[in-house]
Amino acid sequence: MEKKPLIILTGPTSVGKSALSIKLAKAVDGEIISADSMQVYRHMDIGTAKIKSDQMQGVPHYLIDEFMPDEEFNVVLFQQLAKKYMKQIYDKNKVPILVGGTGFYIQAVLYDIDFTKNEADTSYRMELEEIVREGGKDQLFDMLKEIDPESAKAIHPNNIKRIIRALEYAKLTGERISTHNEEQRSKESPYQFCYFVLNRERSKLYEGINQRVDLMLEEGLLKEVKSLADMGYTKDMVSMQGLGYKEILAYYNGDYSLEKAIEILKRDTRHYAKRQLTWFKREKDVQWINKDDFEDEDSILNHMLATLKEKGII
Repeated sequence: MEKKPLIILTGPTSVGKSALSIKLAKAVDGEIISADSMQVYRHMDIGTAKIKSDQMQGVPHYLIDEFMPDEEFNVVLFQQLAKKYMKQIYDKNKVPILVGGTGFYIQAVLYDIDFTKNEADTSYRMELEEIVREGGKDQLFDMLKEIDPESAKAIHPNNIKRIIRALEYAKLTGERISTHNEEQRSKESPYQFCYFVLNRERSKLYEGINQRVDLMLEEGLLKEVKSLADMGYTKDMVSMQGLGYKEILAYYNGDYSLEKAIEILKRDTRHYAKRQLTWFKREKDVQWINKDDFEDEDSILNHMLATLKEKGII
């Protein structure tokens, strides 16, 4: 059976994926599925740098504004919904383009990762959640380091959801989730794909991140976080643990001065970009695009289109 086409455009935060993705979608008659773990939430626009409807230029976007901030959203749900939307896009004879910086989400779709072995054992999950409440997240992360050192390198110590999933997986299957992910990654993709990673020189990337945080503040990030808090969304929700939300919440809770909260937000966003790049470097069959090697977006687009033609995707 002939493989269906799939285009991926990813890269670290604030590198400029959104604007380029619109040009790409228009050039290949594609539609965009957001591969971003935060843009899926409603009322979270500024802190997630969500594309505005007038910037979409008529290109349909999926998995943006589909969940409330207190609803459960994870990689398994993402994979199910992305596949559903891809089918709709293929039925229109258009090309799906996965755009966003959440590498694990992209991998889940690209290699059709099998999550069925990871059926929930709620009793063990509750036990792990109790450990967090009693001993703090560091104790949980120490458990992960002992059970699955490779996962401990890939998962941020604050990402309690992913730490719990890794520990659950090891308990339920007797296998490390890092080993499982490695096996899944070595699978052949069911798609005829092209995986673009947009990047730029580190100092320019970091400068862009700092500027983006300043712009978010100008656009009303403080007001956005305050209104989410007023709606009853709290810091223990996965959505409110997102960059830009937890730092400003901590400022409102009196944990930091505003200046300190902004400094932490910029620093943690830079660290996040670094982790994203580490993830993409581990992926195979990736087409790296260094923005600094091109004059403008149109020349990047022409390079991408030439690559897609060469691979027989368009």
